[in-house]
Amino acid sequence: MLCRLCGRLQRPLPALQLVARGPPLAPAPTGGTKRSVLPVWAVASVSAVGPGGAGSWYEALATSAPVQGTEQMLLCAHTVTGLPWWGSILLTTVALRGAVTLPLAAYQHYILAKVENLQPEIKNMSRHLNQEVAIRADQLGWSKKVARLTYLKNMRRLVSELYVRDNCHPFKATVLVWIQLPMWIFMSVALRNFSTGTTHSEGFSVQEQLATDGVLWFPDLTALDSTWILPVSVGVINLLIVEIFALQKNGMSHFQTYITYFVRAVCVLMIPIAATVPSSIVLYWLCSSFMGLSQNLLLCSPRFRQLCRIPLTKSDSDTPYKDLFAAFYAKFISRK
Repeated sequence: MLCRLCGRLQRPLPALQLVARGPPLAPAPTGGTKRSVLPVWAVASVSAVGPGGAGSWYEALATSAPVQGTEQMLLCAHTVTGLPWWGSILLTTVALRGAVTLPLAAYQHYILAKVENLQPEIKNMSRHLNQEVAIRADQLGWSKKVARLTYLKNMRRLVSELYVRDNCHPFKATVLVWIQLPMWIFMSVALRNFSTGTTHSEGFSVQEQLATDGVLWFPDLTALDSTWILPVSVGVINLLIVEIFALQKNGMSHFQTYITYFVRAVCVLMIPIAATVPSSIVLYWLCSSFMGLSQNLLLCSPRFRQLCRIPLTKSDSDTPYKDLFAAFYAKFISRK
């Protein structure tokens, strides 16, 4: 998805000004051309697509209020903390994950735990309803199709009443996705706007600061990571998240198995995609994925689940990390 976002760039947005932490750079000659650190295709103006073309939707997204608000948040964090941009990106990601997605993830586990605890009651209800429908079908001479439809209709109603009674409709568990996915998109687009912005005549633009505020093997956050260390790290951590989820599920359905394989394929596909975007974006993806992995492991802790008032279920373990390591070892290391 982000590949399409990153493949067509918008017209350069006005770069937001920051106070420089060092001496101003010498102005570039007016007759010269600044060499871009990104491929030619990555800096092409979206205006070339034409009105109503494939690039207009990205331009609308890149200039939307949520993206601009995200840019202001990043600038505020950078200014207040005084950290270099790599540190600001890391700190902002940790703060967003801790303040937004962690509580939502705990709420998701709370809802799923209550739904799981309802399953014995639902099975018992299903058995009694099936007997009642069978008796009524014999009395009224219903066909198997009519009896089946009657059973399904009443079963849906009864299960819905249980969800209302315990205030745990499974749809509430999806709120994390509806918050986390847009936040991920807005952050990625905001960082791309910064990485491809124009230089103003006064002071430094954000793009110039990103070009010198990297660290380790990626000192330029506006350039691609030619070593592929960041992209591969993103893919590996995302795969670990998927495998931890799969190891915690016993007896997955065919649908869940297909979804797991699909997500694995997306994690692998993210590696070449991450190799084609600025390092600032990949750094954010890496920090976000690492926080997601830490968040999933934290939510396995019985003490943390108790702190979040997540109900106990039959599938809970007193030694989740030991069980997880044993399952991982049996699946990937000791396989014969």
